[in-house]
Amino acid sequence: MNNSPEPLEGAPLIAPSSTDHPLYDQVVEACRSVYDPEIPVNIYDLGLIYTIDIDGENAVNVTMTLTAPGCPVAGEMPGWVAEAIEPLAGIKHVDVQLVWEPPWGMDMMSDEARLELGFM
Repeated sequence: MNNSPEPLEGAPLIAPSSTDHPLYDQVVEACRSVYDPEIPVNIYDLGLIYTIDIDGENAVNVTMTLTAPGCPVAGEMPGWVAEAIEPLAGIKHVDVQLVWEPPWGMDMMSDEARLELGFM
C-alpha cells in the first residue's frame, strides 16, 4: 500500500500564471532575455518558467525549474531571472522559486526552441 499523499484529482502540477495581468507580457519578455549558458535558447522558450504569478500589488512570484538538478548555474539562475524582471516599470518585488516537481522534459519546450535545437 502506498502511503504517499495522492495529488488532488484534477489539481494542476503547474499553477496557472497571471496571464490577464497588464504586466504579464513584459515579465515574459524579461524572462526571454535569460539564457541557460549551455543552451542557445532562452529559459522561457525552453519551458523552464512554470508559473508567473503577479498580484494586485505588482509583486511577481516566479516558479521555475532547470533542465537538470546538477545544472552548473542552479544557484545563479533564479537571481538572473529576478534581475531581468525587477527593472520593469511598476514591478514592486520579485521572488523566484526553484522547484524540481514536475521534472522538466523536452515536451515543455516551445516549437521555436525545438526548431532552434534541431529537435524538429
